[in-house]
Amino acid sequence: MRQFVCLGHDVPTAPSFSLDDLAGGAGRLDALCRSLTAALLRSHGIREDVRVHLVLQDELSIVVDGGAVRRLNPDERSTAARIRTALEHRDEAIGALPAEPSPGFEVYRRGFEATLDALAADATIVHLHEDGDPLVEGALPEHPAFVLSDHGDFTDAEREVLDRVADRRVRLGPVALHADQAITVAHHALDTDGYERF
Repeated sequence: MRQFVCLGHDVPTAPSFSLDDLAGGAGRLDALCRSLTAALLRSHGIREDVRVHLVLQDELSIVVDGGAVRRLNPDERSTAARIRTALEHRDEAIGALPAEPSPGFEVYRRGFEATLDALAADATIVHLHEDGDPLVEGALPEHPAFVLSDHGDFTDAEREVLDRVADRRVRLGPVALHADQAITVAHHALDTDGYERF
């Protein structure tokens, strides 16, 4: 299982945003939508062994499971509509129990630290950062959970959590990438066993 944790620092946690202003009024939800589709979609199919955790304002997590999701399209607007629909069910999430608004979508009332703590038992937490070690130095993780920020940097509090929880801090190349691009490169590195198999 590959997992990606994507932070949305400014994305609304209520479903009142407009689908016509994803980059502005929806707090750069466009960037999270691109990350979600980069993680789950491949040519004419879905990566069924991938799960994405969208952490919104350190309050809610929307988890999308590639093995269960249906009718996920590659455009930002329809993906944002699916996220908005998930947020309409946020009040149904109680304690550790998620709301399940549609197949493959779950909404949890947990923020960044709780999300990483839940993943740490079964996954290698990988902090993607331009100052990290090259991903292909050493063995590739078998069950990675890559952690990425949105258009903004990690906050000091988020960095403290990562310092405590992350197993590795890696970079994917010499040039800083957008989160969705980094996800694509991470997939390629794993798909090719560290660029050894094509």
